[in-house]
Amino acid sequence: MIKDSIFRAYDIRGIYGVDIDENVAKHVGKALGTFLGGKGKSVAIGYDVRKSSPTLKKALVEGLTSSGVNVWDIGLVPTPTVYFAISHFGLDGGAIVSASHNPPEWNGFKLCKEKAMLCGWGMGLEKIKEIISSKAYIDGEAGNVLDKAEEVNNVYQKFLLERTNIRRRLKVLVDPGNGSCSQYADKILEKARLEVVAINNFPDGSFPARSPEPTDESLKEVKKMVVENGFDFAVAYDGDGDRAVFIDNHGRVIEGDKMLALLIRHFIHKADEKVVYEVSCSKLLDDIVKEKGIIPIISKVGHSFILEKMIIENAIFGGEIASHLYFRDVYGADDAIYATLKVAEMLSASHESLAEMVNNLPKYQTTRIVFSVPDEIKFFVIAKLNTKVIEKGFTPITLDGVRVNLDNGWFIVRASNTLPQIKATIEAKDSNSLSKLENEVISLVTESVKEVKGLDREAQVEFKRVSIT
Repeated sequence: MIKDSIFRAYDIRGIYGVDIDENVAKHVGKALGTFLGGKGKSVAIGYDVRKSSPTLKKALVEGLTSSGVNVWDIGLVPTPTVYFAISHFGLDGGAIVSASHNPPEWNGFKLCKEKAMLCGWGMGLEKIKEIISSKAYIDGEAGNVLDKAEEVNNVYQKFLLERTNIRRRLKVLVDPGNGSCSQYADKILEKARLEVVAINNFPDGSFPARSPEPTDESLKEVKKMVVENGFDFAVAYDGDGDRAVFIDNHGRVIEGDKMLALLIRHFIHKADEKVVYEVSCSKLLDDIVKEKGIIPIISKVGHSFILEKMIIENAIFGGEIASHLYFRDVYGADDAIYATLKVAEMLSASHESLAEMVNNLPKYQTTRIVFSVPDEIKFFVIAKLNTKVIEKGFTPITLDGVRVNLDNGWFIVRASNTLPQIKATIEAKDSNSLSKLENEVISLVTESVKEVKGLDREAQVEFKRVSIT
């Protein structure tokens, strides 16, 4: 019996040995192969550093080939390398065995169709689940497995470097966090003539140095090293290498929307260009878009939604607060290594430091709050909160969660698609307005959770504020 809970908004994910095992992987492979059309189709398959990934990858491949699909095995690679292989070589789809930034005991599958479009919910994953439930698999002559690791990696690295122009040597600190970019990213950056120091730079699925999710808290060592050793900037990658979290030369973590704003300022020179960003990004992006005279495309949070808009709109850049940065240059995908190269290119052409660039962005005061809410009720809580917001006379925007724009600021409350959490972002021009909005949001979410769970008024709802840099 395969659990419904492993099918999430963007991928299939769960705890290895509890929710996901080799049997699940084989069924996922059969279903993906069937979904893509079976015999004659070709897919790229990679896997991350997690200890369960090699055997899950093997089972996934068995399922795929049983449906007649040919598999390009590209080995242990960052997720963006799989995206690149699908798009660059015109494959029919692919998959990466990974749980991204989740804890070590988790694993899963990111499934793709053509152009590396992720099979998220509403974009194919629901059909794959239906194929598994009904066991309506294609069976026939087995497909072939081709070892394409060396070929794909060589072409990928050459492709990135050909699209990078770093004008002066910079000193860069790199922290792959023992994830899939270990012993991989630093070599590409060095070929771009950067002076690279790498820490936590060996693959280890137990993630001994820090969490696979790079956060302000988990990057204390990196922040300290940047300042003490005079690096131009530092970058930390998540477990599977599709997120690049940048730290400026003052040791400050820079959020993804701010990095996107800097890239827009430096690289965009035509007024008709388009950029894609998600609903919870800071208003400073709206200000930068107006400054440059370009076209903003607002999206739901998540790779599936942003990549679709990147491709349809032919956007030059895209971004999320969570430090996914998307580039037309790499077929619209979020690629942490390419993001590092482009930030280095930007800095190498400027007389300003990265800290000075950040300081020159529009200023807003922001708070982010994470509420612990069980998966099974979090979307009901959002629905309840939307009702409360309307009752208060607000007009919410419900593209993704509930967003309310006010004269003195704005807030958005949305359910995490990957964790048992509800996340709130509150932003205002001054601290007094921010404090009032924050109290309003805490009250709205707390009341909504209590009503959905049937708790009394005195019950506590757990939440924490997230650092804003």
